Amino acid sequence: MDQDFLKMKKIFLNLIQRIRKFISWLWNQEGSPSQRALGLGVGIFSGCFPFFGLQTLMGVFLAKIFKGNSILAAVGTWISNPLTYVPLYFFNYRLGSLILNKNKNIVDFSHITTNELWSQGWYLSSRLIMGSICMGLFTGIVGGLGLYFLLKKLSHKM
Repeated sequence: MDQDFLKMKKIFLNLIQRIRKFISWLWNQEGSPSQRALGLGVGIFSGCFPFFGLQTLMGVFLAKIFKGNSILAAVGTWISNPLTYVPLYFFNYRLGSLILNKNKNIVDFSHITTNELWSQGWYLSSRLIMGSICMGLFTGIVGGLGLYFLLKKLSHKM
């Protein structure tokens, strides 16, 4: 039993060390605070879209256009991951439905079949995209500004 505890402790400490190295690596990315914050912001914005596999490319592309940090843009897209897909995109869909003022026709996902889902294509996707744009703008701005002010505050302490 004591051996198992020591083995688990070693694994846990190794994990903590790797996380610290990763955070240090992220923290030391090149660019001004505004470039780093912009990179993270466009990455978070891109991560709110349901374009699986293209979110990172979209984030890096936007970072290049707006002269933000590309690596932090790629990291920002991690807001969408297997643990957050369902709640994020369901919320984006509901938000898009609310914005497009079609709330009374919200699809009941509890009884929908695959064929019905495909037949609702434009109806569902237009609401999902609208919600993704709004949620992406909000979270991207909040995340980018949060990092910017954090970097500014910490640079004054050093």
